[in-house]
Amino acid sequence: MSRTILHIDMDAFFAAVEQNDHPEWRGKPVVVGSDPQGGRGRGVVSTCSYEARRFGIHSAMPISRAWKLNPEAIYVRPRGRRYAGVSRQVMDLLSSFSPDIEQLSIDEAFLDITSTQKLFGGTEAMAVRIKAEIRAQTNLTASIGVAPNKFVAKIASDLRKPDGLVIVPEGGVEAFLAPLEISRLWGCGPKTVPVMQAMGIFTIGDLAARSQKELVDRFGQTGLHFWRLARGLDERPVSDAHTARSMSHETTFMTDCGDEEEMRKTLLGLCDDLAYDMRRHQVRGRTITLKIRLADFSTFTRSHSLERATDSSAELYQQALQLFSSFRREGQRVRLLGVALSQLQQGEGQMELFREGDGRSEKVDSIMDDVRKKFGAGAISRASLLHKRSDSQWIRE
Repeated sequence: MSRTILHIDMDAFFAAVEQNDHPEWRGKPVVVGSDPQGGRGRGVVSTCSYEARRFGIHSAMPISRAWKLNPEAIYVRPRGRRYAGVSRQVMDLLSSFSPDIEQLSIDEAFLDITSTQKLFGGTEAMAVRIKAEIRAQTNLTASIGVAPNKFVAKIASDLRKPDGLVIVPEGGVEAFLAPLEISRLWGCGPKTVPVMQAMGIFTIGDLAARSQKELVDRFGQTGLHFWRLARGLDERPVSDAHTARSMSHETTFMTDCGDEEEMRKTLLGLCDDLAYDMRRHQVRGRTITLKIRLADFSTFTRSHSLERATDSSAELYQQALQLFSSFRREGQRVRLLGVALSQLQQGEGQMELFREGDGRSEKVDSIMDDVRKKFGAGAISRASLLHKRSDSQWIRE
């Protein structure tokens, strides 16, 4: 049975949210990332508006380089909770069109509409309606690719950004892929492209014309992967059944930090945000990992596994603090702190009958979650974090 898969990708998501929240920034170059500090800043660009891209600025570029390309752009710090709130709104909307949804990241998802498209007037009508509903509810635009499989749908969504819609019919997959540059093939990165070009392969069509044996002989099992994708073959289902191996939050300090109290409060904020994400996604984790990057860029991790999985802010912070306190950095300042949870288990957390304590921390988590759901992720914070939540303190990555 043929499938109809949509790939929905929000356009310049972080920057678009900022322009939406600040109407005076619309039509202007907006760069979301760390503080450029007049071209001396550390960190990278998270994303930027299409106006900023005209100057050559792009995601993952060093912020100092972005400043040199356009010092007049509007530079803003990421607001993770705000973006997460809008993302939840979009994903909830997509779920109303089909139960078969797979969220890839904060701003993109696959949607299998094979069984529901007739309810909405067919493929094109459904895609147009989804775009319209996203705009109506969030005042943002999304680009959508429609195809018989995930690989082709994802490529299609990227071709006419922003606010694009590209539909690839089942019988037109190979013709659609053939003229595209070989770099658009998944797994064909900067190191592989020159090898392909040396073989006379410049487009996906060029690759599709080669034999499976030739590609396997040259690239091993990856060659089989290339051969299949070049012919538009991708049977992977759209499914949210897979659980991420881990979830994490980390923070880069604007200046290398030696203040113990500031680092402890930073850890508390990270654990609070991470635990909230865990509860929102209805997962718990057993292994807590602390990540520390020192001023000389040396990076260390320390882990501890619990007897039972948790999604508790207080429990996560307690364990992360113990790991932090036992780490010997010999007076070196800290550049980055991160906290991760792994060995994840699906299902909502619950208070155990014989758990020690009075359940007060779980009640606090529940109250804060309710406020966030109703008024937005940034609507509530722990009092001890208020003076550290200022945008001048952290770069949230």
